[in-house]
Amino acid sequence: MIRQNKRKWMGSLLLLITALVVSSTPFRDLSSFPRELRLMEGSLEQLRVSVPVMGTLINSNPDILHVNGTEAREVSVDLSRPMSVEPRRAGEAQLQVKWHNIPLTAVKVNVLPDLRLYPGGQSIGVKLQTAGVLVVGHHLVDDGKNKFSPGEQAGIHVGDMIIKMNDMYINDMNDVKKLINETGKKNHSVQLLVVRGKEKLSLTLHPAKDKKDSEYRMGLYIRDSAAGVGTLTFYDPNSKAYGALGHVISDVDTGQAIVVGDGQIVQASVTSIEKGQSGNPGEKFARFYNESEVLGNITKNTPFGIFGKMKDEPKRSYYQEPLPIALAEQVEEGPAKILTVVEGQKVEEFDIEIANVVKQHFPATKGMIIKVTDKRLLEKTGGIVQGMSGSPIIQKGKIVGAVTHVFVNDPTSGYGCYIEWMLRDAGVNVRDTAESRTNTAKAA
Repeated sequence: MIRQNKRKWMGSLLLLITALVVSSTPFRDLSSFPRELRLMEGSLEQLRVSVPVMGTLINSNPDILHVNGTEAREVSVDLSRPMSVEPRRAGEAQLQVKWHNIPLTAVKVNVLPDLRLYPGGQSIGVKLQTAGVLVVGHHLVDDGKNKFSPGEQAGIHVGDMIIKMNDMYINDMNDVKKLINETGKKNHSVQLLVVRGKEKLSLTLHPAKDKKDSEYRMGLYIRDSAAGVGTLTFYDPNSKAYGALGHVISDVDTGQAIVVGDGQIVQASVTSIEKGQSGNPGEKFARFYNESEVLGNITKNTPFGIFGKMKDEPKRSYYQEPLPIALAEQVEEGPAKILTVVEGQKVEEFDIEIANVVKQHFPATKGMIIKVTDKRLLEKTGGIVQGMSGSPIIQKGKIVGAVTHVFVNDPTSGYGCYIEWMLRDAGVNVRDTAESRTNTAKAA
């Protein structure tokens, strides 16, 4: 009995000691130590283990990474103090912390190539040509006997994209009108290739002759282009790639994302601003400027904006030299800046606060909540307004993301996306290692 009580007492004591160790601050800090760390070439990071003992840090690749200013493979470290980690070149390394040859923790370090971009802020005019023609509605054709929509009878839905007619690619409404008239006069039907979501459908349409003007019609409202104003986010001087807007361009009637057939960006000049109010987001009013001077093409329209190539470095930049970027996990809550235009073509810097950051390991919109704190910008715009989307967000001298949406009920606040996701859609994958280098919201 005494022996059993002694065992119970020892077991309880052991559990108590274990609980105290596990709940202790050093143990919690040790368990929260990152298992993987991404750094950019030339940056500097501090790692803290917070165990009040001396230990040894083993660096698997001192050519890539220096610890506490040394290139030694093994470094004696005071584990109660932060360790400085300095990436020397792109590649991978592993850091292992030991105490009396007992492994405590390890971290894999992925050093990414240094990437520097010109931050934007310039207002741009966007001219987008669809890949095909977009169906935005049905209308009735009066043939003298009946009123009906041939397109609706053929099974065409609002939001469908017609990309081929009689095996011919089309992206111009005038071409559609001409082909429908020619086919109708021959009393033939038209074979259509229609994209609906991820499906491709072959449909047959019989044009109907409108008795009013003797023209043959499809009974469809269609659109072949879109235009608007937004803000340039970044320009990569190496690849000449750019990104803008920070959100997808959708058709105003259908809400469908526009599939890019062709497109251009041109200069724009802000003429006036409608201030935002609760329940009524404001708006930048701008005009296209010097449209004959095309700044670049548009090749992609994604949830993170529009992307393509620019011929030259953007003019009227606020910064004369490119800036480094921050990876998604490096963005912090706190003060930041945005670059945007509120008058003419002058890019200016304004104060904001990053109120909340969402940890994202994969591309997703709404990575951060931002709040305008700059008195002059609040007086001029009321906060974030439509047309401001794409304005780059700068924190601690790095490009961290872009403005994307404004809160409808609070125009001083809105969402931002991380620059890393925009770069991926622009064809610049910053997650590559050196070896693989090869509230309700409305779009701002």
